[in-house]
Amino acid sequence: MKFLITGGAGFLGINLVRYLHSRGHEVHSLDIVPFDYPDMNDKITIITGDIRNKELVNKSLAGIDIVVHTAAALPLYKPEDIFSTDIDGTRNVLESAEMNHIKRFIQISSTAVYGIPDHHPLYETDKLDGVGPYGKSKIAAEEECFRFRAKGMCVSVIRPKSFIGPERLGVFDLLYDWARDGKGFPMIGSGNNRYQLLDVEDLCDAIYLCSTLDAEKVNDTFNIGAKEYTTMKEDYQSVLDCAGFHKKIVGLPEAPIILTLRFLEALKLSPLYKWVYETASKDSFVSIDKAEKVLGYKPKFSNKDALIRNYKWYIEHQSEFKNKSGISHRVPWKQGILRFAKIFF
Repeated sequence: MKFLITGGAGFLGINLVRYLHSRGHEVHSLDIVPFDYPDMNDKITIITGDIRNKELVNKSLAGIDIVVHTAAALPLYKPEDIFSTDIDGTRNVLESAEMNHIKRFIQISSTAVYGIPDHHPLYETDKLDGVGPYGKSKIAAEEECFRFRAKGMCVSVIRPKSFIGPERLGVFDLLYDWARDGKGFPMIGSGNNRYQLLDVEDLCDAIYLCSTLDAEKVNDTFNIGAKEYTTMKEDYQSVLDCAGFHKKIVGLPEAPIILTLRFLEALKLSPLYKWVYETASKDSFVSIDKAEKVLGYKPKFSNKDALIRNYKWYIEHQSEFKNKSGISHRVPWKQGILRFAKIFF
């Protein structure tokens, strides 16, 4: 089959590119960011451009069988870029998919659509309540998907938990950087909350199931996450244990730390934004029963497995992203004033 992946140069994108290519499929990548992976550059069709460019999108989807829409402006982007990319851009890709008679459209949404809920686990039928521009834009993007589904297009909507694995940096760089340097790691609150993660390979499996199973089965919405997870403190401790310095996760008082982080965010001295620091001490897990029953989804990695796999990749490749920083998941985020906090751990 011919797949087009929007956001193909991103963290999920490159993992999915390799996954699909290894299974013999023709892969096209459309991304505003240059595709710079030497192992795949000459094996796929690379299109550099913006999904907000309707003409480019129309040309890119010609002859494609399946679109996997991963492209999105992440929470650290400006609100206007988040809304125009995540809503208008999604609408462009859907309209082009309809025009090009695309067989299937797979939307990578987020569990951020559930906001800060009052119960767990979360089910696909629970109310949606987006926090901030990113959460709101993801809900609006889903609404665009449902509109085209109602018109007869096969549209799978996948709501993944925070996913990690090879090529993932972003906010997780803080944990890996501190672990590598033999430091303990602070946690907002006690760390006894359960926070489900997801390995990117398990997410690729779920996407592939939506690409290959009967259209009637996959024309639906699915939560995707790890099946095995403990508390945040236990799961993150596995990385410090892997680092081998006998350091520990250190719980900090929740209220004063959140107030401090709000202040630092306002002064642009910390990379942590509201969604991260105000949910880090709360339970956050979804039911994957529907995906297991309908898709036959079988996640291979626990939270600990995924974190350690990502950390080992980080150690092996750290020279490649030294002195790099940005606001995507593929590069370390600037730690700002938090870097100086390392001396206390």
